[in-house]
Amino acid sequence: MNKIFPKKLRKGDLVQVVAPASSLGIISQENREISNQRFQKMGLKLVFGKHVEEIDEFNSSSIESRIEDLHEAFRNPKVKAVLCVIGGFSSNQLLKYIDWNLIKKNPKIFCGYSDITALGNAIFAKTGLVNYSGPAYATFGDKKGFDYTLEYFEKCLFSKKSFEVLPSKKQNFFQKRRIVDC
Repeated sequence: MNKIFPKKLRKGDLVQVVAPASSLGIISQENREISNQRFQKMGLKLVFGKHVEEIDEFNSSSIESRIEDLHEAFRNPKVKAVLCVIGGFSSNQLLKYIDWNLIKKNPKIFCGYSDITALGNAIFAKTGLVNYSGPAYATFGDKKGFDYTLEYFEKCLFSKKSFEVLPSKKQNFFQKRRIVDC
């Protein structure tokens, strides 16, 4: 299989937010405002899928709505990256409805994590498009501890230069704990 590498982002690029798993409706207004500000600081413009706010009893939306937004994001030549709202547990429902040729003919950055991994793996397997397991739109609204994530998001998606991934300089719970075998 030939790998397809999407073009890197540049200031002024358009990023479309889609909700292939959980809805934007579960994300607080405060979180959205912080996320939007961070994208603005990076020089990126956001647009949201038509159905991202729809919400059902599973905190998602219909398969048809989710597929429509995903396809629209890949179809739109102005969109340079597709970013998922957040994970969830229903993105696998989309797999048999995805137009793989549409994605292959319109390669762009696709990024998300958690349940979105099912889509990322399928996109790569079906099209060869290299995609990213990384922060979701909602993650950009984190109040604390986001600097490290933002640094590597920018290095990975804006730069063509190689870089080494280093551990965060801030200690986390696991670094503070000393585990001893008994």
